[in-house]
Amino acid sequence: MRGSLVAALLLSLAISGWAQRAQAVECRVLDFHDKRYTVCEVDLTQDRLRLFLRDGQGSPFKGFDSLNRSLAMQKEQLTFAMNAGMYHPDYSPVGLFVAEGEEVSPLSTASGEGNFFLKPNGVFYVTQGGAGILETSRYAQRGGPVLLATQSGPLLLQGGEIHPWFIPASESLRVRNGVGLLSPARVVFAISDSSVNFYEFALLFRDALGCRDALYLDGSISSLYSSQLGRNDNLKPLGPIIGVTR
Repeated sequence: MRGSLVAALLLSLAISGWAQRAQAVECRVLDFHDKRYTVCEVDLTQDRLRLFLRDGQGSPFKGFDSLNRSLAMQKEQLTFAMNAGMYHPDYSPVGLFVAEGEEVSPLSTASGEGNFFLKPNGVFYVTQGGAGILETSRYAQRGGPVLLATQSGPLLLQGGEIHPWFIPASESLRVRNGVGLLSPARVVFAISDSSVNFYEFALLFRDALGCRDALYLDGSISSLYSSQLGRNDNLKPLGPIIGVTR
């Protein structure tokens, strides 16, 4: 009898621990300056962020449904995911892409046209010591292994300063998504639920979320998967995807 009670208690604790982990990614809707956003906080002490690009046959996932089907074969599923950066026509990443410690695409220090090259751009990365966001040339000098990294541009915030090229009254309006640092152990992802300009989006990370460093991931294709919110955007094909599984 006593053994049965102990076994039941251990099972209850195991289920409780699984439930806490399953809910570690916290997503919520936030209204800020008359615009609505969905933000998701990831606690790296509880969950492991992962980057995804192609399946076992080398085909790009292009979306959350195909990624979930692939994960199901490993008895896993997404709890949170978002598009993780810009990509070429073949869905390969523009700039640095490191997944599971393996560099798939190298760092780009080139100049060019488009948002990616709106300097300063930067890299979001995770190491054993936590997460960081660095301007591209600074990242190139840091050295050391990383668990994952994705390069994009422009930087929304650098040391609390908004990107110098952003215009408060800009009429360049898009649905946008990005990532910011709350601490080395906590990162926050945000997606606008209506069209915003770069300046408005940077203000969200600085004034509403309390970030000092934030990186733009992309616009127009911006998509979110959240099991907590029952949300699964399937608007346009995606390249790199960042997410948490259980």
